[in-house]
Amino acid sequence: MTDRPDSATNPVRSLILIAVVVLALIVAFAGTAGWLSSERLTPARLVDKMAPPGGAIPGFRRNHAKGICFTGRFESNGNAAALTKAPMFAAGSWQVTGRFNLSTPDPHTPDPAVRVRGFSIRVVTPGGSEWRSAMINAPFFAVSTPNALYELLSAAARKDDPDAMKAFAAAHPEFANYVAWASHAPYSASFSEDRYNSLNSFVFTNAAGRARTVRWSFLPTVPAETLSAEAIRKRAPDFLETDITERVRAAPQRWTMIVTVANSGDPTADPSKPWPDDRYTVNAGTLVVKAIEPEPGGPCRDINFDPTVLPSGISVSDDPFPSARSAAYSVSFNRRAAEDRYYPHAAEKGAEP
Repeated sequence: MTDRPDSATNPVRSLILIAVVVLALIVAFAGTAGWLSSERLTPARLVDKMAPPGGAIPGFRRNHAKGICFTGRFESNGNAAALTKAPMFAAGSWQVTGRFNLSTPDPHTPDPAVRVRGFSIRVVTPGGSEWRSAMINAPFFAVSTPNALYELLSAAARKDDPDAMKAFAAAHPEFANYVAWASHAPYSASFSEDRYNSLNSFVFTNAAGRARTVRWSFLPTVPAETLSAEAIRKRAPDFLETDITERVRAAPQRWTMIVTVANSGDPTADPSKPWPDDRYTVNAGTLVVKAIEPEPGGPCRDINFDPTVLPSGISVSDDPFPSARSAAYSVSFNRRAAEDRYYPHAAEKGAEP
């Protein structure tokens, strides 16, 4: 989609704050889905709340601010054409521009401090069809509704009220699953070792007009080196960028795209609930990362990875979050575009920013 209970769980409290910031832009405001009135909440107000303590960093994305660009191909095997008529799922190879990123509003955050990592892609066919997707390595969202997301951000910001997060967790029992994952799941040592999940559901429609609700994931093809939270703290501040640059320089990196089809009754509108492992899946092809470029001057810097930019054959489902994310991404994009003079363009020439 790109990180504070209280009392004796201070380490978890810090981790959850990072997780909150991670999910803010991913899950975001649901105004376009009709969930909230403009009097109660707007995309601008929610994006405001994502800012770090010192304020937003001008010129950068309001979340997932730290990232690196890549280019490559999506090599479709044609299997998913039975599910969708989208041109990029016919057998063939299609151009991809993407971004590895960290779910933080501060581009200077050390890599080991960020729990959730992101993977965004823009796939374009020669005929002009386009598909954009922004995914994260978390297996599910922290909360089930946009209202709950805003409540979570608000509770986390109330440092003067030690019971705010306790009250939020009591009112939103799904949050406990996310706390458990964020606190105990191992880290991988590389962007190339992570699995990235759409979490939100979409509708695939095939050439015969049959519609199926799906989610998708990109699975790494290299084994993961798992690290504990203690071990990852010893890594360098930019170790993920350095690692992926070196790996891709040595050889293209690959992920297998798996499309999971919902059964009747599956919770298609609630990204905090994973679907059972026995659901029907389709191997749709391979995403190949062939080149890495620093973000300043790179091809991904000015792309808004709006998840509602979809080709014919893919549409939003009853899940309100893609439209919600689209609204917040637009605010973020417009703000950083207006602040372009603050962006360190000097880095494009190899100079000091």
